[in-house]
Amino acid sequence: MSIRSVLLAATVLAIPAAAMAQAPNQPINGLYIAGGAGYNWTQNVDIKNSNANLHGSGGLAAVASAGWGFGNGFRAEVEGNYRGNHYSLHNAGGVNGGGNADNYGLMLNGFYDFTWLNLGVPVVPYVGAGVGYQWTQLSSVHLAGYPGSQRTEGGFSAQGILGAAYALPVPGLSLTAEYRFMATVENETFHYPAGSIKIGDQYNHAGLIGVRYAFNAAPPPPPAMPAPVAAPAPAPARTYLVFFDWDKADLSARAHQIIAEAAQNSTRVQVTRIEVDGYADRTGTAQYNVVLSRKRADNVAAELVKDGVPKNIIAIQAFGDTHLLVPTGPGVREPQNRRVEIILK
Repeated sequence: MSIRSVLLAATVLAIPAAAMAQAPNQPINGLYIAGGAGYNWTQNVDIKNSNANLHGSGGLAAVASAGWGFGNGFRAEVEGNYRGNHYSLHNAGGVNGGGNADNYGLMLNGFYDFTWLNLGVPVVPYVGAGVGYQWTQLSSVHLAGYPGSQRTEGGFSAQGILGAAYALPVPGLSLTAEYRFMATVENETFHYPAGSIKIGDQYNHAGLIGVRYAFNAAPPPPPAMPAPVAAPAPAPARTYLVFFDWDKADLSARAHQIIAEAAQNSTRVQVTRIEVDGYADRTGTAQYNVVLSRKRADNVAAELVKDGVPKNIIAIQAFGDTHLLVPTGPGVREPQNRRVEIILK
């Protein structure tokens, strides 16, 4: 496949391929203008009606454009451009010669800005491609039989563009840096009284620094207010009470909930020991109440282990009808004294 075909295909395919991702940031939306200048260099140009070719030494490049951003990363623009080169004649059978070539023309370009990329700096890369018409003006040509008079011919052209824009402090204003590859895709013939010079395709490389201004760019957002400091979550409780029916050691549904909460919170605080202390009211004998309070404490400890608490950090104690939560006389059925205390330490 020839480079001419590649360039024309790139014009159609480059931008849609680059736009596979959506741009959620702030792309250009509306009218903008841009300009830039830099250095260009044209590869050797063949003279088709001889074995000679022209070697370029590079020179000034400049572009100016006006375009429209569609608010989704896509842009389209019209560009005017200029490139200047000096050529020297090679492979001409000992004949010396050379001259100047000024290229200028109009291009229709399409771009895609990668505004969705987060590079940590205000830089937006972009790609572009364009087609248009370029004129080549030969002047000061000194070849055997060809006077130094000026001749101008034109042909269709295509270009590919890689660039990046750096946002300046002024809203809408950006500094740009670009690499451009342009090719004329038609041979050009320059007619002189002594004959004609037919040159082949011209392949040009240019590096440009410029500025771009978008007219309706939104001003930067105001500085964000500091987020309110959330109040720290309350620390988990370290003591839990499990109550029992009279003369019972069975765990109620509410008791299961309290034990599960204690087990869960034991993983959220620094715990090296969990005390499980059983108690009874004063309705039985002291010896009976110690046995009953032990059963209650054993059942609670077993449920803690089921809920994931390591057995080796649990210490079980039975206090019977001592250490009453509510002081009473003998034989009083006080619900708050029929309990087990879970203490996280």
